[in-house]
Amino acid sequence: MKKIAPCLLFLLFSVACFAQNKPQDYRPQYHYTAPKNWVNDPNGMVYLDGEYHLFYQYNPFGNVWGHMSWGHAVSKDLQKWETLPVALPEFDNADGTQTMIFSGCAVIDSMNTSGFFEKGFTKGMVAIFTSHIEGKAQHQSIAYSADKGRTWKRYDKNPVLDLGMKDFRDPNVIWYPEKQVWIMTVVKPLEYIAQFYESKDLKNWTLLSEFGKQGDMTKIWECPSLTKVPVEGTNETKWVLMISSGHRQKNYLAMQYFVGDFDGKTFTPQKQNEILYVDEGKDFYAAIPFNNLPKSHAKPVMIGWINDWEYAREIPTGDTWRGGFSVAREFSLKKTTDGLRLVQQPIIQPKSAQKEALSVKNKVVNGTYEVPFKGEVFDLTLEIQPQQAKVVTLNVFQSQGEATAIRYDANTQELSLDRTRSGQVNFHPRFSSVERVKVPLKDGKLKIRLLADKSILELFAQDGEQALTEWVFPTKHEGRITLTSEGGKAKITTLSVYTVH
Repeated sequence: MKKIAPCLLFLLFSVACFAQNKPQDYRPQYHYTAPKNWVNDPNGMVYLDGEYHLFYQYNPFGNVWGHMSWGHAVSKDLQKWETLPVALPEFDNADGTQTMIFSGCAVIDSMNTSGFFEKGFTKGMVAIFTSHIEGKAQHQSIAYSADKGRTWKRYDKNPVLDLGMKDFRDPNVIWYPEKQVWIMTVVKPLEYIAQFYESKDLKNWTLLSEFGKQGDMTKIWECPSLTKVPVEGTNETKWVLMISSGHRQKNYLAMQYFVGDFDGKTFTPQKQNEILYVDEGKDFYAAIPFNNLPKSHAKPVMIGWINDWEYAREIPTGDTWRGGFSVAREFSLKKTTDGLRLVQQPIIQPKSAQKEALSVKNKVVNGTYEVPFKGEVFDLTLEIQPQQAKVVTLNVFQSQGEATAIRYDANTQELSLDRTRSGQVNFHPRFSSVERVKVPLKDGKLKIRLLADKSILELFAQDGEQALTEWVFPTKHEGRITLTSEGGKAKITTLSVYTVH
């Protein structure tokens, strides 16, 4: 029998996997993805008249990065999204170049400070974005809409902020009532510097101060945001500056944050002895908060891009779509012995609107427990006491030969998410990985919540004190779940599985 060359074997294996797994096999059900084509950073997140708006980086012409424009989706509940036509398309310039619409934000100019709207009109939407001319310039421009983001007009005197730089981007604007001004946070990405500007009319901007050259500088700085955040259990608030940059593991992407004070001019961070990351996974990036939230939201809310530039162009979702977004997360600060730390909670259907598929209480596990549920779309909560067990592992998306393993080591107090055997991992050499984060037990218990959605996992530990977000691409789709204890008995205090629809 003639031997088959290893490269041919790999090709045959890849073809077989693709034949078995079509793009819809990985299409999330309750995480937003565009119907087709490439997406990256969320942009212009804003609320108006019962609608949450998610604008986002979008290529109208293909499923790889390019022709950046603002896609658009709206939701009444932050869970079910309706895709609308492209909001801000790339456009041609008189000199034959093109201007792409890079990342930015949107605000509701309720007092018509910009003068773009009719007198007394309180629902004007203004987008502030980076206008990008490939290889030549990045500057900040604006556009405005009087019909809730359905149609837009670009300001005829754009750009409104231009430093003559090739890399200067991602404006994020908030209203600062103490001074009755707009505050813009924007970055010089290659210099690891965030700048703060103020304006009374969204057109004319004055530099206030700079912050930078600290924290994670292993990757360029992008997508900053400055947000006032409540401290749990108190009447206090602090300012949080989030910046997308590098990851704890070299050359991957993540988001870091700084907690501090902002006096209308300068952001002053509190002392921190470590770099603080919003999410310890490889696939949560460029998240920004919503503007103009109604008072029913006691906490700010953000959505992030689920992907990592290391392999973003190669994820095996086929020729139809590529990239997606996290569920909405509300966030706050919590006092700890190490200082103030971010806490995040997902906003998805209330339990009353979901279907309980499984409920287990006070079950001892010694070895392997086959959870009586199969599926790839669910909301799982587990509270477990490791007791004598040295390691406890929750395997999800499990089929013969593959599983994604969520593992807790009681000795090191380390929680890990291991996707090295999760299914398709060979499409890029940087995809297969294990993420680890220290998570102390509380009263001897570990509590995790896992949002599983076809190919997306969002893991929250100890009521949101840590988060890990990852793509995984199972190939066999048996959807089994097992829980194992090694080295002794463990006790499931509660285990619930709900189906999300």
